[in-house]
Amino acid sequence: MGALDGKVAVITGSTSGIGARTAGLFVEEGAKVVIVGRRQAEGESLAKQLGSAAVFLRTDVTEEADIKALIEQALAKLGRIDCLFNNAGNPGRIAGIAEIDMEHFDRVIATHLRGVVLGMKFVEPVMIRQGSGSIINTGSIAGLRTGYSAHSYSAAKAAVIHVTRCVAAELGERGIRVNSISPGIIATGIFGKAAGMPDAAAERTAERLKARLSTVQPISRAGLPDDVARAALYLASDASSFVNGQDIVVDGGIVIGGRWSALLNARAGMAEALKAGE
Repeated sequence: MGALDGKVAVITGSTSGIGARTAGLFVEEGAKVVIVGRRQAEGESLAKQLGSAAVFLRTDVTEEADIKALIEQALAKLGRIDCLFNNAGNPGRIAGIAEIDMEHFDRVIATHLRGVVLGMKFVEPVMIRQGSGSIINTGSIAGLRTGYSAHSYSAAKAAVIHVTRCVAAELGERGIRVNSISPGIIATGIFGKAAGMPDAAAERTAERLKARLSTVQPISRAGLPDDVARAALYLASDASSFVNGQDIVVDGGIVIGGRWSALLNARAGMAEALKAGE
């Protein structure tokens, strides 16, 4: 038996990266999945790969009418929605506060924050009628600490983490759990996209990032989409039935501080420098 047997999940931003791996894992665990994104060819290809348990619905999460139609179509096709994973995202553009491009800032906020709020708004009546449901929102360590991403992205993710708690307090009484996941530095195409690469080319950089990202956190390997997908699986399943309003950090330990080996090396270097000055 799978952890999600009989459940239906809607996953935004699931044509690549974390969302695509989550869709695959959910299907492996018995769920029917709605793949959601703007890239039609990639979405239809993934749905075909996953078989009869998956369907693709093209959606722009920043558009209220699109999200409303998504929830209505998912319900019409599959009969219920047990999990909504608000995972759609785009990279922020790193710039000093005086150089921020407000048009780009608004796009980042619209995707990460507005999209999450719209998803919760329209899935709530469905889950209320069912008397159950799990909403999962993608936060980020950039929403918890400074220095990991652009001001726009960091602000959006901090807001996502907090609005998750706010809505969890409201909907928990109705049997609906709302939680967030804050990934650390995960090897996906988002870094290539941030560098201005076209989507397809950016996705191909994920594999090359693994070695580069293996030493940025205490766990000495790169974070992978599967790591986040498995946290989402837990939150979507009945195993987390008493978990509500929480932010699960999946980061290999990066937010707890620097690597111990780096500290030892720095202290050894300092000691040598002090001795040399005697």
